[in-house]
Amino acid sequence: MLADRIGLLDAPAGALAALADRLDELAERCGPAIATYSNPAKTLAAELADTLPLIWTEGDLAAAAGRRFATVLAALAGRPALAAELPEALTAHGTLLSGAFAAGADPEDFFRDRVEDPEALHARVVLLRERAPAVTSPAPGARDLALHRGTPISELEADEDGTPLETAAELLAVTDFAAVYLALAGTP
Repeated sequence: MLADRIGLLDAPAGALAALADRLDELAERCGPAIATYSNPAKTLAAELADTLPLIWTEGDLAAAAGRRFATVLAALAGRPALAAELPEALTAHGTLLSGAFAAGADPEDFFRDRVEDPEALHARVVLLRERAPAVTSPAPGARDLALHRGTPISELEADEDGTPLETAAELLAVTDFAAVYLALAGTP
C-alpha cells in the first residue's frame, strides 16, 4: 500500500487482496503441519542440507529473490550461499561444479572417519525462475551443465498466472520458509 501511495508501483485494492490470498495459500502449502513430500519449502530445505547452494536466477524478480535467499540462508541458518543471474552464473560458478565442491569430489574421503568427521560440503544448484523458460532461455542449458557435472539441482518456479507482485511474493515466501526450516534443522 505504501509503494502504491508514493507512486513506486500500481497496487490497487484488488491487487493487494489477490496478493494476500496468494500469501495465505503459500502459508498453508509451506506450513509446518504439511508433510515434506508436498511442502515445497521443506523439500527445498531437505535438499539443501549439508550443501553449498549455488542460487541461479532467471528474471529480475527471481534475481532479487535469489540475492535475498542467499542473505537469509546466511543470516538465519548460518549457511553460505552464492547467488548469480543466468547466464553469467555459468561463468561465475562453473568451476565450483568441477572443483573441490563438486559432487563426489573429496580426495581425502578414503581416510575420513565416517563416524566422527563430517562429510565434505558439495555444491547444489537452486534454479529460481519467474516463469517457464522461453525458447531462448539459458535455464535448460544451465540444468544440463549441472546434471552433466553430477551436481544435483533444485528448481523453484512461480505460478504463471500471477502478477509480478504475486510472483515476487511467492518466490520470497517459499525461500524464506526454506531458510527457516534449515535453521530449525540445524538447531540442537
